[in-house]
Amino acid sequence: MSSKKYKLMLLTLCTFLAIGTFAQKNTSVYDVYDSAVITKKGQPQQNEFWNNHYDFPAKPRNQWEIGASLSTITESSDIPSVFPTLPSFEVHVRKALGYVFSLRLQYTRGIAKGLNWNPSDNYRYNSAWVADPNSPFGPNKTLYVGGPNAGGGIDSYNPAGSSNPVNHVFYNYKTLINDLSLEGLITLNNIRFHKQKTGFNIYAGGGIGLTWYHATVNAGRDDGTNYNTLFSAILNGVGSTPAIPITYDNRSKIIDALKNGYGGIPGMDNTYESRAESEASRRPTQGDGYYTLKPSGTVLVGIAYKLSNRINLQLEDRQTFVKTDLLDGQRWAEQVAGSPVLTPDYDSYNVLSLGINFNLGGKAVEPLYWLNPLDYAYSELNNPKHMNFPKPKFDDADGDGVVDQLDKEPNTPAGAPVDTHGVSRDTDGDGVPDYKDKQLITPTECQPVDADGVGKCPPPPCCDSLKGGFNPKNACPTDYPSVSFKGNGIGLSGDAKALLATVAAKMKESPDCSVKIVGYPGASKARQSLADKRLAAITKYLVETLGISADRITTDKVIGGGDEGTFDIKSN
Repeated sequence: MSSKKYKLMLLTLCTFLAIGTFAQKNTSVYDVYDSAVITKKGQPQQNEFWNNHYDFPAKPRNQWEIGASLSTITESSDIPSVFPTLPSFEVHVRKALGYVFSLRLQYTRGIAKGLNWNPSDNYRYNSAWVADPNSPFGPNKTLYVGGPNAGGGIDSYNPAGSSNPVNHVFYNYKTLINDLSLEGLITLNNIRFHKQKTGFNIYAGGGIGLTWYHATVNAGRDDGTNYNTLFSAILNGVGSTPAIPITYDNRSKIIDALKNGYGGIPGMDNTYESRAESEASRRPTQGDGYYTLKPSGTVLVGIAYKLSNRINLQLEDRQTFVKTDLLDGQRWAEQVAGSPVLTPDYDSYNVLSLGINFNLGGKAVEPLYWLNPLDYAYSELNNPKHMNFPKPKFDDADGDGVVDQLDKEPNTPAGAPVDTHGVSRDTDGDGVPDYKDKQLITPTECQPVDADGVGKCPPPPCCDSLKGGFNPKNACPTDYPSVSFKGNGIGLSGDAKALLATVAAKMKESPDCSVKIVGYPGASKARQSLADKRLAAITKYLVETLGISADRITTDKVIGGGDEGTFDIKSN
């Protein structure tokens, strides 16, 4: 029988997985701009949001969740539970009130069983084990000696009427549990700052409800006989079979003997024919189908795994506390001298379940506890669609083409050329801006300059004619280098630029001297055009980069006079 239960549970689990694998995903992902998922009550707020009169969109309509689970129930009571126990099941309906909090109404029905490996001698006070002729429900089928009405007083032990009396029994129970509870659930992981969504939903919660249960005891065999001989064989031995020492290490051996028999004596059956002691036992108007109704409180934790936007698997553990000590049909402490003693604690039970949940609803988003409420805010920051930006306005007070926020010279005169920072240009770096400079390119050796940007150059390094009779022209350098180009290019190489820097230095030392640049092209127009471009490149570099005045440079071409790639620089 147990094997069939496990096969059924495995088959059900495989079915759940198959449904989730082949389920079509719902493509209606929540869009804050979709007014179809907004309730009629929320439409005014959504309109205010659209018109930028309110910062927050309305909460969307979200789907209901219904689910069903297979579970196993174990009690926390005076008698150790048997695990697992099947079949048990749960059904629920759940609704999200926000992104974190949701309410769930859940019904649980299942069976819990227990069997104690440690024998007890306090059964004399438990009506399930000892017949009470005065009980309004009548005596139980199986009789154990030593009850309060068996003669000899409540604290005496009277073995009369039994051929093999024992003074201990092995407590057990089978309890049919029903529970209806309303639970508040808190989702712990859907608000995420570094990831949009997750496929897992972790939650915890608690609730209140009602538990009604019916507990029975396997106190004897179906034929009306008790288990005196079996209990005696385990405790005292039988024939050549020794007794089993009652120790914790032997608990599995004792349980096996109780279930399967010992010393040739059959084990316990599964009839659970005797009604367990309960509060309802005091109400004679109730028959054998009695239930005890008690308030209950629940705490739980669970995790759900999303298979699609409509389906998810759920694993949950729930502990329910019931205001009774008779969930297992036993409330008496072990026998002590004097009056009987009740155990001090209430019983509780645990439900471990595996289930499948479905999200139901048409024009609605999936339950809010599956959504990240930061989705819209991050999306709007990354790709603004709704933010109302003011029209950009960039002032330029001085009209120089550089906006005031970047202008380092906000009062540049109209028409004055400026650089990218709005500062008046000073091409030769003499401290006089170009719009005032009457000598746009003043050689460095002629600086400092006057207020008009005109420099004062030193006299040429030559001797007065009265002091030697030298011609000033003879003082100009004559050892200028030649510049070469490769192929048909017109760009200056690094070596060419270095040679021109030498030319410029010598010319700056002799400010009255000038130079002629001579090229030697072929007779064709193409070769002469190439020569012109190369002459222009040399001249431009000397003037714009090295600061040589253009009026000190002339150019010439001599067809076939030399190497086409070489340009000589000569004193002019």
